Amino acid sequence: MAATSDTRRWGTLWALAAGAALALAPASAWAQRQFKSKDCLECHQKFAEKTAGLKFQHSSVKNRKCEDCHLRHGVVGKLVLKQPGSALCLTCHKKEAVGLDKPFLHTPLKNRECGKCHDAHGSNAPKLLKATGADACYGCHKREAFEKKNVHPPLAKQGCSACHLAHASSQKNLLTAVEGTLCTKCHSAGTSAFKKAHGDYPVKTCSACHDPHSSDEVQLLRASLHNPVTGGGCGACHADAKSTKPFALQQPAKELCATCHDADSVTGKKKVVHAPVKGGDCVACHDPHASNAKALARAQGSALCVRCHKAQGESAAVPHKAMAAAKGCLGCHQPHASKNPKLVDGDVTQLCLSCHAKTKADQKKKVVHPPFEGGDCAGCHEPHGSSMPAMLRARPDKVCYGCHADAEARFQKSYTHHPVLEGNCTACHLGHASGEPKLLRAQGSKMCESCHATLMKPVAAGGVAHKPFAEGKCLGCHDPHASNVKGLLVADQKTTCLKCHTKEAKAAGAAKDVHAAFSAGDCSRCHSPHKATIKGLLLAQPPDLCFTCHTGMKSKAAKEKAHPPVEGCLSCHNAHYSAQPRLAAQPVHDLCGQCHEVTAPTFATAHLGIAPKDIHCESCHDPHYSSDPKFFKETVHPPFAGRQCDSCHATGKK
Repeated sequence: MAATSDTRRWGTLWALAAGAALALAPASAWAQRQFKSKDCLECHQKFAEKTAGLKFQHSSVKNRKCEDCHLRHGVVGKLVLKQPGSALCLTCHKKEAVGLDKPFLHTPLKNRECGKCHDAHGSNAPKLLKATGADACYGCHKREAFEKKNVHPPLAKQGCSACHLAHASSQKNLLTAVEGTLCTKCHSAGTSAFKKAHGDYPVKTCSACHDPHSSDEVQLLRASLHNPVTGGGCGACHADAKSTKPFALQQPAKELCATCHDADSVTGKKKVVHAPVKGGDCVACHDPHASNAKALARAQGSALCVRCHKAQGESAAVPHKAMAAAKGCLGCHQPHASKNPKLVDGDVTQLCLSCHAKTKADQKKKVVHPPFEGGDCAGCHEPHGSSMPAMLRARPDKVCYGCHADAEARFQKSYTHHPVLEGNCTACHLGHASGEPKLLRAQGSKMCESCHATLMKPVAAGGVAHKPFAEGKCLGCHDPHASNVKGLLVADQKTTCLKCHTKEAKAAGAAKDVHAAFSAGDCSRCHSPHKATIKGLLLAQPPDLCFTCHTGMKSKAAKEKAHPPVEGCLSCHNAHYSAQPRLAAQPVHDLCGQCHEVTAPTFATAHLGIAPKDIHCESCHDPHYSSDPKFFKETVHPPFAGRQCDSCHATGKK
């Protein structure tokens, strides 16, 4: 304890002395001992070179204040922002300034994705935009829609900002002003030409008939026009242009459409009628004036249908290609009426097979799946798209259990085949048809080989294969789906093995002694069930194989002398059963007599002339390992050790 106290005392004195020395040192010396803050660009040289030549730089980059946005990260390069994503931007750019208080927000701003349009460090475009002019918008908006034959002059000259705000607006579509007001900045509604073109109607919504960006038609008219609009006959549907309510309909919309479009001609008197058609709600799908889609549809392809059928419009990991095609839903469905349920355009099976020609060829195979044979494609597949492979309605096993309900219960066992556990029935079975029984993908062991290729390799030269394994009869021993026995065996090992090895079973029943592993049916403790390099499908050569259970014998082998026959256990013992104790292959005196000459005078002298047949060799000798030259057992009776047998036994003397 004293030594420790002295150490502490001296340490304190040294610290005080050092502090005093530093205090007395010149100021310049103290400064030299300070940590020097390293500039970020000393390491980020490539970044410095990249941003140095940019026309516009973020103020923090320009002023080399990286820590306005980033936390220090040391030697290991790592992007560590003070706040995640756009939350960091809003620490300087107030919500009101970027328009977050407005009712209509640009999607990237709404999703707080500033980085979609702006570069956080610098750019050659104003406002740190990633591109200049309309090119900045074309990153999300397909340019084809804005570059048709006739382009709206403000778009061509000034770009999107001529009519739209970049972040947010009080008007729909991010317009800078109410649509009508915006258009009259360039187009005077008071001119005689304007009034004549619009039948003297006080038009305020120009985009109903004109495309505000570009069009292949004159006057930027939309691709599809309602006949009355084409001929300037607005009065065919609306009240007089001079009336107090010029845009009022002359009749309810349902009756108005029917004046030209007879119901029977629309439905063709077919049985299944689309709900909007049945209710006379034509404008639910059609624009009464103009559209860029065919037949005055309010949207192109499937985009129109998913407005009501939202579930079918949800993004799918595996989409149906027909949904994304130009015709969209109309590739399979009729828009107004059909003879078939769900407005399907014809027989469902033939409709599917019209695209899936390869699948159609499966109908000629030997084994055909009943639902496929019956044309019930939708019983297994989701026709609009799915999160599962092959557009399955659910995970493969759940689809299969819809019909094979008994299988679901049968597969709930202790050990389950991996594909079954993952619900991947299609790993082994084909969904439509196969040339093999039970719709298997391949015949016999070839099916197993697809996963167990290493195990199924041919036996190497000098090796041996289990007969069922060599013949590819995997299912003779294994259940392909699930089992309560390890290794997916069809029954416990003993039952499975003795099903073929009947002679062994019968002989073991009459034997005096049976090997414990054999009795327990633990055959794979010693044998490989498939193939091996050792005769008898043994896992290892004796005695190493035997040592896996007889561990005490193994420890003796490491330090004592071995009885020569012990290197081959099967020279004295039977492997499975025996009529002799301890699985001996013969009676002990016969077994020992094979090597030891029991008729020799020396043997008689050593054994007091006792007849060999009356001697129990193992009573005195250890048949496996011993430290004694004569293999006497470790513990010996003293008179016996001194060869004084007559001390206890009568030797025939009178």
